Parts: sequence; C-alpha cells; structure tokens
Amino acid sequence: MTSYFDEHDCEPLKEGERPNELLHLARLLLDTGLAFEDEFSGFFRGEKPPPPASKKVVESLPSILISPTQAATGASCPICLGKYDEEDSVKQLPCKHRFHPTCIMPWLERTNSCPVCRHELPTDDKEYEEFRKHKARKEQRDFDLENLHGSMYG
Repeated sequence: MTSYFDEHDCEPLKEGERPNELLHLARLLLDTGLAFEDEFSGFFRGEKPPPPASKKVVESLPSILISPTQAATGASCPICLGKYDEEDSVKQLPCKHRFHPTCIMPWLERTNSCPVCRHELPTDDKEYEEFRKHKARKEQRDFDLENLHGSMYG
C-alpha cells in the first residue's frame, strides 16, 4: 500500500510548521484505519474462513412455495441447477435468492454468505461480527476521506 504522501503527491509537515487541520484529520483517520487491521489481520488476509451462518437466522429463513407461473419460467436452484417444480418449497435468503433446502442448508453450515451474491448473514461468532463492524467503519472512513480529498482538491 502506498503512503498517503506518495498517493497525493505531497510532503509531510516540516519542523514547526502548522498543519492544515482537515489534512491532519485525514491523516489521523488513515492511521486509525490501519491500526485496526492488525487486530483482525487474519480475516483481512483471508487466513480465517468466514464462520457458518447463525443457527437462529438459518432456522428463521422463510420457506416459499414455487407458483405455477414461476415453475413455467424455468427457474432453477443456483446450486444444483435443478429446475423448480410447481409447489416446491424453497428457502429464500434476505437477498431474495432462492434455493432448494437440501442445497442451501449444508452451504450455510459452512459459511455465512449467499453463494450467488455473497450477501453475508449474521453469525454466532462474536469475533467475526466485531470484524464486520470494523470493516464497515473502515469502508465508511475510506469513502469519507475520498470525499474530503475531492472537496479539497476537486
């Protein structure tokens, strides 16, 4: 990762020089963002796989009956690619993707994401949930820093 100074073609403050307050804030946020990566470095580097979806969430997934119209369109399960039959009961994830229960349940016992769009379901792993919160905050900080930079130099 390149440094902030290299990326923005600027120099660090010299001895006794007063900082630009907005630029100083941006640097502090950048430093804070890098500090928390060390805390969860295993997740960031992909060393730890995501945990299974929460049992409570999996049990509460709605079962949807396939209508004759949906069956006629040739809709199929994205995992096994088998076509849905009329009146088949399928599980629907929060992202609205639908799967045969026998296909999606083993998947969610291993990982917490939709196999189609990677939408993440909650887990029972407190450490991973904390990692997700930190990751979302980092993404928001990166977005805010980019907007700050754009407003200063755009």
